[in-house]
Amino acid sequence: MLFDKVIFGPIRSRRLGVSLGVNLLPPTAKVCNFNCIYCECGWNTTDRKPPLNSRQEVASALRSKLTEMAAAGECPDVITFAGNGEPTIHPDFEAIIDDTLALRDELCPTARVSVLSNATMLHRESVRRALARVDNNILKLDSAFDSTARLMNGPQQPDYSVERVAERIASFDGQAIVQTMFLRGEVDGVPVDNTTPDEVDAWVAMVARIRPRQVMIYTIDRATPAPDLHKVTREELEAIAARIEALGIPCSVSA
Repeated sequence: MLFDKVIFGPIRSRRLGVSLGVNLLPPTAKVCNFNCIYCECGWNTTDRKPPLNSRQEVASALRSKLTEMAAAGECPDVITFAGNGEPTIHPDFEAIIDDTLALRDELCPTARVSVLSNATMLHRESVRRALARVDNNILKLDSAFDSTARLMNGPQQPDYSVERVAERIASFDGQAIVQTMFLRGEVDGVPVDNTTPDEVDAWVAMVARIRPRQVMIYTIDRATPAPDLHKVTREELEAIAARIEALGIPCSVSA
């Protein structure tokens, strides 16, 4: 499922409420430096990089939609950067966030601004500055083990390291939100399961070191590009959430 517009929705998000989506990536192709086995946009299907939506296009489309919603008295709960890939790879990401915050303040001041990111671009100072300014800086951490993260997320960086990502998330000093997908199944005959005791123990320990503002855990809700994946039960998710709550960190469950 690809998002064919710069601005999409609003939709009702399981985790964020009434969400107006912003897609910085092309409308016809997924462009991402991850290739997650559960991504609703499917696999990365092309080596050709089509042009990204420009800063001007994003600001114009967002102004138009927020003006329309404000006039109808239907401002969204949240403006969410998601779409057809990783939003923080956009070269104008920081400037786009600045534009969005200004438009939010002008037209729908009660709306929050959220970014769903895989946390791979936190080595860029401009990305860290932008994420520090949004209301919900939501960063992916699906496993504490490189081998599982590589299987689940398919990072395109040969030197990808979960430990390095965790250190960069921790650098937000408690202002980041960690988001984790729990699932089990097979990928090309290889078992994958980040709900085993070893996986959960290591993940909880990593979250404890990061000390995020909040943790969001969820499971499969839509069709996945890898066909042999299975959702986990709400009871399992709630048991994991209880371990995070015991650390004094709020944890929401979506199942």
